[in-house]
Amino acid sequence: MPGDEPVNAAARAADLHRFGVRHLSPAGASHLRRVLDQVQPQLILVEGPSDASELISQITLPKVVPPIAIMAYTDSLPVRTIVFPLAAYSPEYQAFQWAREHGVEAQFFDLPSGAAIGLNEARRSQCREQEEGEGEGERPSAAFRRRQNAIYDEIARLSGETDYESYWERSYEHTTRPGDYSHAIHTLSAELRALMEADERVHDPAEAAYNELREAYMRRNIRDALDRGIPAGKIVAVTGAHHTSAMDLSLPCMEDEELALLPAASTKLTLMPYSYYKLSSLSGYGAGNLAPAYFELFWQCLQKGELEALPARYLSQVVTYMREGGTYRSTASVIEGVRLAESLALLRGSRQPVWRDLRDAAIVTLGFGELSAVAEPLARADVGTAIGYLPEGVSQTPIQDDMTRNLKLLKLEKYKTTVAAELELDLRENRRVKTEDAAFLDLRRSVFLSRLQVLGISFARRQKDAREAVWAERWILQWTPEAEIEVVESTLLGETVEVAAAYRIREQLEVCSDIREAARIIRTAWECGLPGAMEDARRTLQQMAVDNSSVPQIAGAARELSLLVSFGNIRKLDTAMLEPIVQQLFLRGTLLLVEASACSDEAAAEMIAAIQDLHAISQDHYERIDDDRWVRQLRELAFRDDRNARLSGYAFALLLERNMIEPDRLSQEVSRRLSPGIPADLGAGWFEGLSMRNRYALLSRSELWRLLDEYIQSLDDEQFRRSVVFLRRAFGSFQPSEKSLIAETLGEIWGIGGLEAGDLLQQELSEEEKGKLDELNEFDFGDL
Repeated sequence: MPGDEPVNAAARAADLHRFGVRHLSPAGASHLRRVLDQVQPQLILVEGPSDASELISQITLPKVVPPIAIMAYTDSLPVRTIVFPLAAYSPEYQAFQWAREHGVEAQFFDLPSGAAIGLNEARRSQCREQEEGEGEGERPSAAFRRRQNAIYDEIARLSGETDYESYWERSYEHTTRPGDYSHAIHTLSAELRALMEADERVHDPAEAAYNELREAYMRRNIRDALDRGIPAGKIVAVTGAHHTSAMDLSLPCMEDEELALLPAASTKLTLMPYSYYKLSSLSGYGAGNLAPAYFELFWQCLQKGELEALPARYLSQVVTYMREGGTYRSTASVIEGVRLAESLALLRGSRQPVWRDLRDAAIVTLGFGELSAVAEPLARADVGTAIGYLPEGVSQTPIQDDMTRNLKLLKLEKYKTTVAAELELDLRENRRVKTEDAAFLDLRRSVFLSRLQVLGISFARRQKDAREAVWAERWILQWTPEAEIEVVESTLLGETVEVAAAYRIREQLEVCSDIREAARIIRTAWECGLPGAMEDARRTLQQMAVDNSSVPQIAGAARELSLLVSFGNIRKLDTAMLEPIVQQLFLRGTLLLVEASACSDEAAAEMIAAIQDLHAISQDHYERIDDDRWVRQLRELAFRDDRNARLSGYAFALLLERNMIEPDRLSQEVSRRLSPGIPADLGAGWFEGLSMRNRYALLSRSELWRLLDEYIQSLDDEQFRRSVVFLRRAFGSFQPSEKSLIAETLGEIWGIGGLEAGDLLQQELSEEEKGKLDELNEFDFGDL
């Protein structure tokens, strides 16, 4: 009868070895190996994505160095991922190692990665809908995590521990007999499941349903193994502690029809190096392992049968790190710390100190009661900086292989660490070496790192400094598991870093709507050493420029391209094709200058930047562009009264800077612009524009300051208040030394002496002056 099937299956699976673990548990790994030695199984089933079983043979290769991770990713955009990390002391990793050593079959037997991603996406969607329905209250997902953690906190409280991590380590990690460990895990699993099912405060139907689907699938795989003729007594099923009691074939298994109904994404799998920092709770993936470096030391002591030496070795590491930082602690301090940790353990009824006991002892005996004194050494001893390694030939995506190959060719492998390092590059040819590759090593590095930056791979960050030479670059390099994930995500753009970067630039061009942005894309392609992408971007810019009449956009694009022309062949790419575009854009910006300067004061700020860009081009490339026409346009703008006053003042300053204003014309124009009766926004605005260039040339002209003084004194109260906007903005950019020179000049004009004027300006304000200042601060400048 159909109803008898679960009973028969349960009878067939009665001898199945179910082994529950915490996913990063050195004791679990050690006890599991003992069980495997005793059982000598034919098949080891491990919780994890079943479609990743083909990677097990590569995970256990001799040159693979944990921590590593299996990553599943969707092969269409947007990329979604799941990561399955493994440390050397992970029970799952040790199960695979044992299987390889004994020639035994090992498989993952949890839901395939596509189904897991599909179900997770469905759960997230449901959670978002609940959050929208809840309004401003606590989000359901956050509330569930808080309530679930409350269960573990309650367990810790009942056991007399300060936290669940200490409870777990004291109760399970220090259990020496495998039978006791396994029995305790089974009991914990059953009681936790019963508690979470019965307590409405923590019961989450969606989470429970997800776990039931996973467990039904795992039971299905156990049943399939039995159907293959493998005796139950020769099968070991390794799962997380929560699922252990559910590996019971009296419960239903997932059938084909049910499996077909699961939401599934199309995925691919790859291996990636991982880091201890990522494993720690500091980065969001605790997995019960707050201190991965500490538990690696724990594992090493277990392997040697010297667990009692763990306290001394841990505290000795902390002292070593303190000494490296310049703080000395003696061996006696270590001994004292071990004794204190053992005493703390005895107070809680155990012989062996746990990690929390050792940290407390370190703070007291090594930090003299101050955490700050030992915080960094403790972080290094607890979390560490270890990062895994995968040799060539291990299953990875093509772009990962290309990444590894480039790091090796460019001698950047040493920077593949979790510690940030600075790399300075000199793009010029190194004539002291023999080969061309070596001569341009830094240039090739720059091209590669620029491509990574375009792809959004966080391994490389360019530190830009306006003062650095065109041939000098400074980069910050730091490897993280996130960077590895970003590399894998880029595989959808191309199979190599170069191809992917070119594709990303093409994507940027497709959505580009600003010729300034198009010019920046040309520069990006130039930095990435992609002449084809440069040509595509050049054509895009020329097409966009045909109907563009925005002077700020035209000037910004022209300036960007002019810089590339100035750099010449520093990157061994021909920039001559850009010269005609610079000439065309410069001419267009020049012809539109005067007309575009009839603008508001708000728009004038962007126009000033445009004038700066065009003027810089006129000086840097005077042999390539029509500088005479530019000067004529500047002169027209400088003497026009119907243009923005600040722009006219700025144009006048540029002409003054180039010695194109005769002394008489200077006095005449200053008198005209700052004569009594000129509105404040025109007079003071013009002065603001004038003061933005060649400060010391202005400071040396006392006549200008005399006229400005007379002009300010001629304004009525309201006009004076209006002038404050422009004058305050103008003088706000002056350096203290420049302000002192202005004070001395005005002192001479007022007949009180320059030094005395400076002293007066430094005095405390009187109550009357403070009142007048308050009135100015309360003035409504909204219409300016």
